[in-house]
Amino acid sequence: MAGLHTELVGTGRPRFAFLPGLFGRGRNWSGIAQALAAQGAASVLFDLPDHGKSAWTTQFSYPGIAQAVADELDLRLGSAANVILVGHSMGGKVAMLTALNHPELVSALIVIDIAPGPSDQVDTFTPLVAAMRSLDLAALTSRADADERMRAVVPDDAVRLFLLQNLRRKGGWHWQQNLAMLGDSLEEIGDWPPTGDRTYAGPVLWLTGEHSAYVRPEHSATMTRLFPAVRHQVVAGAGHWVHADQPQAVIDALLAVADDLEVSRP
Repeated sequence: MAGLHTELVGTGRPRFAFLPGLFGRGRNWSGIAQALAAQGAASVLFDLPDHGKSAWTTQFSYPGIAQAVADELDLRLGSAANVILVGHSMGGKVAMLTALNHPELVSALIVIDIAPGPSDQVDTFTPLVAAMRSLDLAALTSRADADERMRAVVPDDAVRLFLLQNLRRKGGWHWQQNLAMLGDSLEEIGDWPPTGDRTYAGPVLWLTGEHSAYVRPEHSATMTRLFPAVRHQVVAGAGHWVHADQPQAVIDALLAVADDLEVSRP
C-alpha cells in the first residue's frame, strides 16, 4: 500500500497521531492538534488510504490500512515512534489493529466512539454515499451550488459540509476521496477482522459519546479482552462525532493520558 499523507502540527517529535473516520481527513483534527501543540505536544495528522491526499487503493482492508499506518510511523519516527494513537470511528478500528499488531509503536491508545466488532451504524452512510454519487459534477458552477443541490437530500448542515469538504475543483469538479470503492465497501468498513489471541497491554482510553449508538454494553467484554488496561469515559452532550461536539472534553482527555504516561515513566 502506497505511503500515506501526513501533516505535522507543532514542533518536535509527535506525541499524538490522529486517524480520522470514514470520509474524514487529518485536517479535521487541526483545531484539537493546535490546542495540544499550545501545551507543548506535537501531533501528526493522517489521511488514511482513499481519503484526502493519500493514494487510492482497489480494495478496502483494515489489516492493510493498519499496516500502512505502522509503516508510516516507523518510516517517519523509527524507534522514537511510541505515539499516543488516536482513532475515531473507522480510524478507531485502524488504531486498535495498529496497536494490537505493532504495540512497540504505540505508548497509549485512544479509541473514539467505535468498538472492536461489527458497526451496523455504517448503514447511515448509505444515503450519504447515494447523495454524493447523484451530484452532477459536470453541471456544478461553484461550491455553493453543490451545497444547494445536496441540501434536499442531506438537510443536516454539519453533515453536508463534512461531505463537501471532499469536493475539489481541478480539471473539473471531483471527489477527493475514492468514493466508488468506499461506497461499495460499506459492509467491509462496518465489519471487524479476526485478531486471534493478540492483546495490547498498554493504557487505553475508550471515549464514547453520550448520545451515540455506536458503542453498546455488549461490546465491553471484547474490548476488555483485547485491551486489558482499557478505561471507558462517556463524554456528556456528545454524539458520534465526539471531537466536533465536545472538543474541549476531548482535549482534556488526551492531555490527561499524556500526563499519566509521564507520571508512570520510570
